[in-house]
Amino acid sequence: MRLAFLLPFVAALPLIHAAQPTPDIPGVQADGSVLLPNQWTLRAVGKQVRAGDFPVNIAMHPSGDWMAVLHAGYGPHEVAVLDCKTGLIVSRVAVEEAFYGITFADSGKRLYASGSSAEVVHTFAFADGYLSEHQHIELREPKQRGIPSGIAVAADGTVYVCNLWAHTISRVRLGKGEPVIDELKLSHNAAATAPIPADTSTDDPSITKRDRALLDATGANDPFPYACVLDEKKGRLFVSLWNQAAVAVIDTATFTALERWPTEEHPNEMVLTKDGRRLFVANANRNTVTALDTTTGRASETLLAELQPGAPAGNTPNSLALSPDGKRLFVANANINTLAVFDVEETGKARSLGFIPTGWYPTSVRVSPDGKKLFVANGKGAISRANRHGENPKQKTPTVLSEYIGGLLQGTISVIDLPNTDKFDAQMAEWSAEAFACVPKSAPAAREASPIPAKIGDPSPIKYVIYIVKENRTYDQVLGDMKEGNGDPSLCLFNEAITPNHHAIAREFVLLDNFYVESEVSADGHEWTMGAYATDFVEKTWPLSYGHNRRDKFPYPAEGNFAIATPAGGYLWDRAKEAGVTYRSYGEWVANGRAGQPGTAKAKALIGHIDPLYRSFEMAYPDVKRAERFISELHRFEQEGEMPRLQIVRLPNDHTSGTSPGKPTPTAHVGDNDLAFGRLVEAVSKSKFWSQTAIFCVEDDAQNGPDHVDAHRTIAFVASPYVRRGTKDSTLYSTSSMLRTMELILGLKPMSQFDAAAMPMFASFQNEPDLKPYVTREVTVDLGEKNTKTAWGAERSRKMNFAKEDAADDLQLNEVIWRSIRGPENAMPAPVRAAFVFTKAEDEEKEKKDRD
Repeated sequence: MRLAFLLPFVAALPLIHAAQPTPDIPGVQADGSVLLPNQWTLRAVGKQVRAGDFPVNIAMHPSGDWMAVLHAGYGPHEVAVLDCKTGLIVSRVAVEEAFYGITFADSGKRLYASGSSAEVVHTFAFADGYLSEHQHIELREPKQRGIPSGIAVAADGTVYVCNLWAHTISRVRLGKGEPVIDELKLSHNAAATAPIPADTSTDDPSITKRDRALLDATGANDPFPYACVLDEKKGRLFVSLWNQAAVAVIDTATFTALERWPTEEHPNEMVLTKDGRRLFVANANRNTVTALDTTTGRASETLLAELQPGAPAGNTPNSLALSPDGKRLFVANANINTLAVFDVEETGKARSLGFIPTGWYPTSVRVSPDGKKLFVANGKGAISRANRHGENPKQKTPTVLSEYIGGLLQGTISVIDLPNTDKFDAQMAEWSAEAFACVPKSAPAAREASPIPAKIGDPSPIKYVIYIVKENRTYDQVLGDMKEGNGDPSLCLFNEAITPNHHAIAREFVLLDNFYVESEVSADGHEWTMGAYATDFVEKTWPLSYGHNRRDKFPYPAEGNFAIATPAGGYLWDRAKEAGVTYRSYGEWVANGRAGQPGTAKAKALIGHIDPLYRSFEMAYPDVKRAERFISELHRFEQEGEMPRLQIVRLPNDHTSGTSPGKPTPTAHVGDNDLAFGRLVEAVSKSKFWSQTAIFCVEDDAQNGPDHVDAHRTIAFVASPYVRRGTKDSTLYSTSSMLRTMELILGLKPMSQFDAAAMPMFASFQNEPDLKPYVTREVTVDLGEKNTKTAWGAERSRKMNFAKEDAADDLQLNEVIWRSIRGPENAMPAPVRAAFVFTKAEDEEKEKKDRD
């Protein structure tokens, strides 16, 4: 069965121009499905049990009566125990930190779980659904960086642990005395490259000394051991090497590495058949599962877990389970919210049985020992949740799970009854149809003539694309006061008096009031804005970097810092290079040099394709100076007669520095960002290139404030002679829509399944150009205004790190910014994240208020 909710009431909205059809709003739809902000749909089958923040792994008890669920998200970490018969959570135990590893041992009498940056393995006694005797196995000194991940326990009690950042395997032999711990270093393979090359090194002040040391010590092909599986009959331990497209084979008797068996990129979870002859390996950065012959070490076959043949990367297979009889393999596809099911009874002759729809971002799949039930951990749950009655902002540290998007999306456990053999095929056909219905419809059935090509290679009158990326704002924060759109003025912090250019550009070109980011924070945000995808490495490590970095062991996992973060489909510049399209980056994926020194590219394809004098993220550097630099280069291109066809421009100062004493106030920072945006658009609109140019602008994420529709809704803009001037486009778009539109203009292939499937922004454009230039609105706020030592939140802000994006506590920063603008006595209202799920009484009450 699917989750069923009531459809929320949607009030009629004023229009700028002609009437439009009722827009698709993320949330529960009339048929009970859930429309996500990224345009995909959830049709989760089975019973949904609410879990905690980002359930990442399930350990089945040998009896089949219980399962332990490990939570390792932004919020508090814990182990929850569920009764498999009732599907109810019967107990929960908090742990300081966890990552991925969890397993039962000693016939189910003990449970082991990863302790993450505490450098321990949690151990518990288990009986009748309850955990007790919580102890730790200390793997190393807490100051060292190992980060325990996957865990396997031998019959004799020996514990094997993958250490993600140490690139080692620990062997722990337990006895009456202190544990005996040995550590095996997993070196580079023969194809390893040198550590980060000189052309990507940096003196960027946004990178801490500790992170710099880690970057310098990390090779582009370090192994990152993720999961481990024991083959006790043959005395072997299999270890998936997350960053090496390989499985390491360890001899358990000598505790030495024997060999490496190739897989595809990002091998993570593995499952061994009962006879030990085949090892199935999920490859998250592809859409595949590798079936390895454990006798030869070669792949006997590769299973494509795709909904559509030849689909770009994006499935993110990250968990596997075999039926008790070994005939069926279940594959969790995290990013497309399905399980792929294969008949694997005969070696080398696997066949697809179809798909099962799950909740949002399935991270773990398990089968009951009797083969009658499936259990699926859905990392992001079933729907974006409302938060109108969130935490009291007067509290010093608000509860993260009720305020902040990083911990907002609470997970679920799907409990799915599997049909008997005689009904299995019929049920799979029904479930598969539901799964296929979850894919977005990427183009309207009847498309009007448009300057945006219908397919790659078709001509367009638009030749040049300028892509502006800003930081962290929601729609209501900036444009909530525009009566033309679906905004909440009470949540508007940077209104038209502060952002006259944002408002004027939206009003003169096209107002986008139903636009969403796929990301939660900047770490995955810049990956989505540049690659239409965030890898499993980014998705599983940013919550630790943001929410559990007390020991400063989790570096910022994105934006070119680590090769393991690179998606299979590459980034926008990779596609431009492939297509022979000229491109240049201004600050995106660029490491700032020291004062007066040029910046350096953080990606190989950007070497020679950046403006080294353009400053990347640095809050002390004004956006108006960035705009001046871009405009000076624009004038140079005019004199030369040509400019790059794709230009990516970073304008980050709407991030703000809070109320840090001596720093620009939030109003000054955002005013600076607004003026820079306006001047850039004006300069381009008055240039010789305007008649063939489209400017696109979006925030990398929407984490830094409230929105009455959804936590992912953000401000986005398009300016071009071909834009439908003075209109509102309420089509459901996401960042992938913007990327797809740019790709169609430039003739670039999609980078992932998400830009490939996204709705292009056809409705925002028209065939006939209007060459009227834009005129900058001068801001009236004081751009030189500085925070005083007595400003509300000054002490909090002083302690925040504004050297790099999202290093500051966003929960506290939001309140600081609010009171800075609205006054110290004006408490910030609790952000409304997504008011989608209403009771009947709430619906009736809302309708009554709207009528009144």
